[in-house]
Amino acid sequence: MSEKSEKLFTEFPEISTEAWEAVIEKDLKGADYNKKLVWKTDENFVVKPYYRAEDLENIPHMNVQAGEFPYVRGNKADNNDWNIVERIDTPEPKLAHDAAVTALAKGANAIIFNASKIKTAQELNTLLQGIDVCKNRIYFEKAENFKALGELVTAYLSGQPTNGKQALITLMNDPVMQMLQHNKFPQSAEASLDGCMAMVKQTKEYPHFQPIAVNGHIFGNCGATIVQELGFSLAIANEYLAYATSHGVSVDELCDHLQFSFSISSDYFMEIAKLRAARMLWAVIVEQYKPAKKESAQMHTLSIASSWNKTMFDAHINILRNTTEGMSASIGGADAIALNPFDETYENADEFSRHIARNAQIIMKEESHFDKVADPAAGSYYIENLTKSIAEQTWKIFCETDKEGGIIQKGLKGEIKAAVEASCQKRNMDIATRKSVLLGTNQYPNLTENVSDKVKFQAPVEQFEGLQPYRGAIPFENIRLETEKWAKVHGGKPKVFLFKIGNLNMRQARAGFITNFFGCAGYQIVESAGYATVADGIQDALNAKAAIVAVCSSDEEYPTFAPEIIAAIKKEQPGTQCIIAGNPTESIEQLKAAGADDFIHVRTNILESLRNYNKIILK
Repeated sequence: MSEKSEKLFTEFPEISTEAWEAVIEKDLKGADYNKKLVWKTDENFVVKPYYRAEDLENIPHMNVQAGEFPYVRGNKADNNDWNIVERIDTPEPKLAHDAAVTALAKGANAIIFNASKIKTAQELNTLLQGIDVCKNRIYFEKAENFKALGELVTAYLSGQPTNGKQALITLMNDPVMQMLQHNKFPQSAEASLDGCMAMVKQTKEYPHFQPIAVNGHIFGNCGATIVQELGFSLAIANEYLAYATSHGVSVDELCDHLQFSFSISSDYFMEIAKLRAARMLWAVIVEQYKPAKKESAQMHTLSIASSWNKTMFDAHINILRNTTEGMSASIGGADAIALNPFDETYENADEFSRHIARNAQIIMKEESHFDKVADPAAGSYYIENLTKSIAEQTWKIFCETDKEGGIIQKGLKGEIKAAVEASCQKRNMDIATRKSVLLGTNQYPNLTENVSDKVKFQAPVEQFEGLQPYRGAIPFENIRLETEKWAKVHGGKPKVFLFKIGNLNMRQARAGFITNFFGCAGYQIVESAGYATVADGIQDALNAKAAIVAVCSSDEEYPTFAPEIIAAIKKEQPGTQCIIAGNPTESIEQLKAAGADDFIHVRTNILESLRNYNKIILK
């Protein structure tokens, strides 16, 4: 062995950014660099195709260690541990209790309870019986009256034989978010905020009791962008902070008793950076209120897997979505993570689906050791720059909201709802045009699946006058469920016959495109081997008795083959829709004149198109 220690790769010369750019420009062969390689995000900033060490030079937090202000790298200096949270949606106290006991015995260490039916001490006792609330954090959501629930909980804790003051309790009590969803406060803004401050004072001697929450995950589930979710969540928290410090509650007391929740979607690296940016900005905001303790600037976060991107069709893909979301949340430094059962879109989750969601986190800890390394994303050129960009855009939204009177004033005017709805509509359009992919729903559907056979219910979407939670897959699911319903009455699904002819590569590629396209509506795809001449395939097409015949060939060959195919089909079966797979711009008018009903290609709005075909075919 060599006695001299050498650094790896020292024999290779350093390559400058200019040299890399020169190679890229050469490979692009004149194509526009910005259009081809630079990505413009929905959050209104650009992402470069690559980053280098020099891109870290102007990022202020790079010299901060984990556990240090502004906590961009996490609250903990020596680990990355988090609570595994199980969300139990049943409001029945006994059923919820039994599910919670099972979850805690099998790896969870925190529970979110639906508290909508907890009205009495007996019901609370039933729910919490035998659960050690000093070791397992308990979250309560959906309570009709959080102030009354808080009184029940403190009374329950005072009667415990152990030290109930060490209980880990969170009330997901967010009256500002409630206003944003209902366009009004339950009573008034002042009464609602006074109630929050009274609860902080009431739980002053409970160091781990959080009676106020910022339910930012609702923004994400309504279609908000990442920076809207963060910016508006910080604006809500600032309202509580400002009101507290002007009404006899110190900044330290408020921060100790405040919980943030964020949604986590499948945008892997962006979600990691989101949590890092959120902690940094909250620390900056809290610092302005001059806290007595530096730890008061720490953000306490619960990450909840997004419901926006979950699907009913090919639902096992939700397991993959949950897994990447859990990874993003853990790498981003969440204090607690809740992953949802994969089947919750179409049936009440059972122990199996809850077990799968729970085990994803257990594997992340016990096998992948994500909990052992503080801030595993530290130093990543890409993630550090995403953190910086998200923080900058979030700060703009926060400052604009504050400058225009605060989120309460803007919310009561409907301006927050309008901003989120605009983002939601854009995301819907991206799904409709397949710019954004929901695997198994708007791209690569499982053609053999019949969801209506297993659907116990179509998960209801509670209707609100203000912010409206939503799932991006719902419009596609409605189309396919409509198809399945029609098929049960008529003895089979509508058929699409693939008339493949001409250039082998092009006809196969376009047949695959049409298969995916109409598969998203649940139509039956009738394959063919491909034909050398029109005459070879006409009888097969007629025998298929298809609602749609899709001619699959190359743009150059369509004028040769398509008119003859269309004429023969229309003569024998005039009601058949004859479509061209592609967008042969030079021959479109000729093909229309020949009787082509439609042209299906990558720029087609698939959602609008499938809705139209269902109207035509499912009569």
